[in-house]
Amino acid sequence: VYSHIGGNQEVQNFGGYTQFDVVHERFVCKIPDGMELSKAGPIVCAGVTMWDPLKHWGATQPGKKMDIGIVGIGGLGTMGIKLASALGHRVVAISRSARKEELARSKGAHGFVVSTDPKSVEKEAGKLDLILDTIPAHHSIMPYLTMLSSSGTVVQLGCVGPPNGVLPAGPHVQETEYCQLGYRRRSLDPGSSGLL
Repeated sequence: VYSHIGGNQEVQNFGGYTQFDVVHERFVCKIPDGMELSKAGPIVCAGVTMWDPLKHWGATQPGKKMDIGIVGIGGLGTMGIKLASALGHRVVAISRSARKEELARSKGAHGFVVSTDPKSVEKEAGKLDLILDTIPAHHSIMPYLTMLSSSGTVVQLGCVGPPNGVLPAGPHVQETEYCQLGYRRRSLDPGSSGLL
């Protein structure tokens, strides 16, 4: 899809714009009759992108309540806020400035953190069970790690370019795992049941 120019011949573009495509039935979902295509697109794109880590990290389990941080209040971020809030979790939107606070709260965020303000970050220190990072550019995730609860997880969905150079958080770290989509900290701290 991304390796050739297609779509409207008058306005060339890279990507998945086409009138038809042949794919295996396993990769097709029927859009319900009566659903506007303009509403279906975000659900099958940003919705699936955000739903998958919520499901993988246990946020879709019935009765489970989590504190979830969403980093980046763009298309993916607003969809993540809507989904996590609809699942009954406390959702904290995280952005570099307060400019998108009203938008985040209108989509269902219960809290808002300005990641460049240490006092704002401190309010959520150690509270977030899951942080979904949607920023599609190279950036440091270090400001978000202090907001993780014991056994908390950061999932990077907006990965572009080289890894973000995650470093252990301190002398109590036993091991760190990093891949394109997840980062966890484990600890030898006896007060944390082995996980931090």
